[in-house]
Amino acid sequence: MTMENIKAILIDDELSSLQNLQQKLKEFCPDVSVVAITQKPEDAIILIQQYKPDVIFLDIEMPRMNGFRMLDELEDINFDIIFTTAYNHYAVDAIRLSAFDYLMKPIAIKDLQNAVERLIKHRLAPTKEKMDILRNALNNTKSQDEKIAIPTNDGLEFISIGNIVHIESSGNYCKVCLQNGKKILVSKILKEFEDILLPYRFYRIHNSHLINLKYIEKYLKGDGGQVMLTNGDILDVARRKKEEFLKLIAG
Repeated sequence: MTMENIKAILIDDELSSLQNLQQKLKEFCPDVSVVAITQKPEDAIILIQQYKPDVIFLDIEMPRMNGFRMLDELEDINFDIIFTTAYNHYAVDAIRLSAFDYLMKPIAIKDLQNAVERLIKHRLAPTKEKMDILRNALNNTKSQDEKIAIPTNDGLEFISIGNIVHIESSGNYCKVCLQNGKKILVSKILKEFEDILLPYRFYRIHNSHLINLKYIEKYLKGDGGQVMLTNGDILDVARRKKEEFLKLIAG
């Protein structure tokens, strides 16, 4: 895939959605060349084998065969995927965890352009690992053995959720602190990590800190108090979070 010519296939059971997306890509995303569109997931499998796209724009909700089932029918997934959906349901959290992109319908032009920019930036990111994370997340087990794909300057790092001790906010960036002492700077806000990791026993104790509850060593009394983590880090607990946090760790 070159920056000048990203081959794309659009898959959506609604013709109006297909035509709308195709027109927006043509007008506002000149790096993308739409090589095929289809309303039928069964046909999409054949088109993917024929055209070997760099990316597919895939609707999640389709009759007979939804987007995820269609992917399961493919032998090799050596292209990127941008999911499209009209519903902010559980699948969105799984998509975020795997670092695949998604667009909410109706698709805004700026969101589309940003997704294409991210595609160009991370175009060498390995898709198999992302698919493994997506499938595990869709099983809804919520185990810390699952992995999260974390975007870095070099591409993506695939990290077990259970190895994350805490995440610290720094403006529009976050510092992901791992059990082995490694720290990864990520261009994401803390709220994005909070939305993804809350079901995995993480808790936001402060505007600047999201912690993995399994790494709490002790709680230190105070106005809001502080937590000492097993790696030795001591972090403030916001006063407004104190009561809820103490109930959580006592339960």
